[in-house]
Amino acid sequence: MSDGKSALIISAHAADFVWRCGGAIALHAEMGVEVTVACLSFGERGESARLWKEGKTLEEVKAARRSEAEAAAEVLGVHELVCFDLGDYPLHLAQDDKFRLVDLIRKVQPGWMMSHSRYDPYNTDHMYMTQVALEARMIAQAWGHNPGETVLGAPQLYLFEPHQTEQMGWKPDVFLDVTPVWEKKRAAMECMNGQVHLWDYYTRVAQQRANHFKRNSGGQAGGRDCRYAEGFESVFPRCVDNL
Repeated sequence: MSDGKSALIISAHAADFVWRCGGAIALHAEMGVEVTVACLSFGERGESARLWKEGKTLEEVKAARRSEAEAAAEVLGVHELVCFDLGDYPLHLAQDDKFRLVDLIRKVQPGWMMSHSRYDPYNTDHMYMTQVALEARMIAQAWGHNPGETVLGAPQLYLFEPHQTEQMGWKPDVFLDVTPVWEKKRAAMECMNGQVHLWDYYTRVAQQRANHFKRNSGGQAGGRDCRYAEGFESVFPRCVDNL
């Protein structure tokens, strides 16, 4: 990860940032990084089945998911949670919505960014979100967009793990040890009462990624111990001074 003191997570739905990069958020927040989360929708239509089965109205579902996201963000140490409330299934951004995201990127000036996998046939909101994130990143770098504003540099865009990894063409090249903040991530996941079935699922994912972390840090020849980890795929080349 970059040494930047700010970061931006672009999450299609209210819970995505919790399941997929809650550990990264909590870990970097403890390091003093100001992590902003842009939540484009509350997942009210497509990711709130339990609440619909309880007979809630659309506004009640949205209010519940907003409350869950706010509680989880507080647990993780999120600097600012920005809720766009654009609806889901499908998620769609008009040009003004995209420019609003560009404005946020320029305001945050992130050292690194995160969003979804580039392909997700099970949830097209996710891959649409990443396409929009790439577009907004590009516009934020353009000197001719709102001349006079501070333009964006070249933050890495990390793609966090999709739900059915084998189907997505997602290939992680970064494993992050989140063991020190695991209890925070688990507590944040438990704020998501609309998707209780995912609490243990994403615990198992973190344990699997911990195994990959250990093997890729030296394995049986002296790899670092790790109990919980998250995996990410970087979009852009990383510039280094040593290997």
